[in-house]
This record gives sequence, structure tokens and C-alpha cells, in this order.
Amino acid sequence: MTIDLPNDAASDVRYAYKASLIGAARQFELTDAGLAWRVAGKSDVWPYRAISKIRLSYRPVSMQSHRFRADIEHSGGARLVILSTTWRTAALMAPQDQDYRAFITQLHRRMAEAGSRATLAGGLGPRIYAAALIFLTLVAVAMAGLLVRAIGTGEFAGVLFLIGFTVLFGWQIGGFIRRNRPQAYTFAHLPEALLP
Repeated sequence: MTIDLPNDAASDVRYAYKASLIGAARQFELTDAGLAWRVAGKSDVWPYRAISKIRLSYRPVSMQSHRFRADIEHSGGARLVILSTTWRTAALMAPQDQDYRAFITQLHRRMAEAGSRATLAGGLGPRIYAAALIFLTLVAVAMAGLLVRAIGTGEFAGVLFLIGFTVLFGWQIGGFIRRNRPQAYTFAHLPEALLP
């Protein structure tokens, strides 16, 4: 499923997040000149046409199970990471879903208006995705073997544990794999599964 970008464009769009408790926030702004950023004491402005690649992905972590990530690459080789969550306290990582979504969709709109020829990719890289599928297949075979053995030996508590673990594992990892399927997309239609 894809989403259409809104037609309205504000003059300057800003987004900031803290990647860790220590250090300043990472700040980004969409200006007429390009993507302005300030990270770890460094700052620059990347013209929209100089952005060579954007990869959107779904990257949950233990403190925030609903987290999205954008990797933005400059034609000179530099790379920026933008996350949809920010650290608030030692025990709280807060989502910024609406602000992140607005910033990412507006970035794509401005790049399209500037005539960008950037590569737009979603999900994991094909090799990493294939390795993840192979790993999941091996885990499924091992779990099936354990389940057959538990049933054969009459260990019904073990059977219930394996079924519960399989359901939880499938729910957690299945969503990650489904959302992060490798794909290409266009400026006009961003992948819905990779935006909050």
C-alpha cells in the first residue's frame, strides 16, 4: 500500500530527536536551499539534488516497539540517520510519529520538485533480508523438531511453552520481516508500512 503526498508545503519544516541520553539533539530543517542539519557539533546544508539515496525502514527496539528510520545519503558519501523516536529520560523513549511522517513526506516532495534522481528504497537490503529469511527458516525447523519430540515424549508443558513461544516470536519477528521487505518506491508514493 502506498500513500499520496500532501500538496501543501510549509516554508521551512523542522525535525529534531535525541539518539541517546547523552549529547545534544540532532536537528534537521527543510529550507529552500536544501536539507540543513546539525549533528554532534557539525552542520551543513545538502541541496536536494545532492541527496543520492533514501532508505526507509522499520526498526523496533526494546524500549520502543514502533520505531521507524530513514537513512539519507549524500552524493559525496556522507550519511544521515533520522529516527521517529527520541529519548526523554533514562526510562522513556517517546514516539514522534506525526512530526517524523510530516518531515519525511515533505523531504520527498521537495526533492521531487528539485528534480532529484535519488534512489528510493524501502526495507532491508536484499542480502540482509535473504539472510533473515534463511535464519527464520532454520529456527522454524528447529522449533518443529522440538515440538515433535515434546509430543512424542509426553512433555505437554513443553508443548504449551513451544506453542506460546512460537506465537510470540511469529508476532514480533513476522511484523518486522513483513514491513522490511526490500522494495523500491517513487517520490509520489511512499510505502505506508515504513511510515508511522
